[in-house]
Amino acid sequence: MRSSVFSRCGTRAALVALTCAVVAAAGAADKAGKADKHPDFSGIWGPYVEPGSPGFRALRGRMDLPLTPEGRDKVAAYRKLVGPTDNPGAHCLGSGMPESLMFSGGYPMEIIQRPEQITIIYEAHNEVRRLYLGDKIIPPADRLPARNGYSTAHWEGDTLVVETGSLREQEDQAYAHSDQATIVERYHEEQDSHGTRVLVASWTMTDPAFYTKPVTFEKKWGYEPKGILLPYECDEETWLDHLEDLKAGRVQQKAY
Repeated sequence: MRSSVFSRCGTRAALVALTCAVVAAAGAADKAGKADKHPDFSGIWGPYVEPGSPGFRALRGRMDLPLTPEGRDKVAAYRKLVGPTDNPGAHCLGSGMPESLMFSGGYPMEIIQRPEQITIIYEAHNEVRRLYLGDKIIPPADRLPARNGYSTAHWEGDTLVVETGSLREQEDQAYAHSDQATIVERYHEEQDSHGTRVLVASWTMTDPAFYTKPVTFEKKWGYEPKGILLPYECDEETWLDHLEDLKAGRVQQKAY
């Protein structure tokens, strides 16, 4: 009889302990879930026009950038080489950061958001940026320089903070920069007077080689719930032009 009483008491104590453990685990999971709950920027975003504004206007040629003598000389030499109107886009080459963020020809972009990676696809030139979070981030020594660089991201509350480095030197865009440039973007969502979701990116580029001080700008996009990205086949047009030249005998076929 005595052993059965102790058995019942032991079972009751074990059940109480198990219940407490389950409740504690659920509470911890709930707190973790709330901590991991971030805004979802997934979807199509187009150039945002402020209510009452006349429309989208590019900023090219209207900026007074604080270039160093080295940066100014390199940009001047580049412009002298290519002329006033030539640009990479005319040869099917994407803009690179930060111009791909700011302009993209007024085309929309798509954001695909996952916990470990956020992918941004700009319709213009099908430029793709991958923003890595957490364990997806590789060591700086393993990153390869690129026109859009290598981007890491983290959340500060409801704000997505993106840091981009490993950039190639570029004199061929509106925001010329050296390979020492770093860019920090901060994304948050607002709502305008018409109820439109507005994604706001404020960014700062620091480049001691090309700029006497950091440069800061802002870009806004409006959410397009029914929007899609259309194909941007710049290379295909180049190939079709080449075929026309072959037909007209303006170029010779290559022997492979």
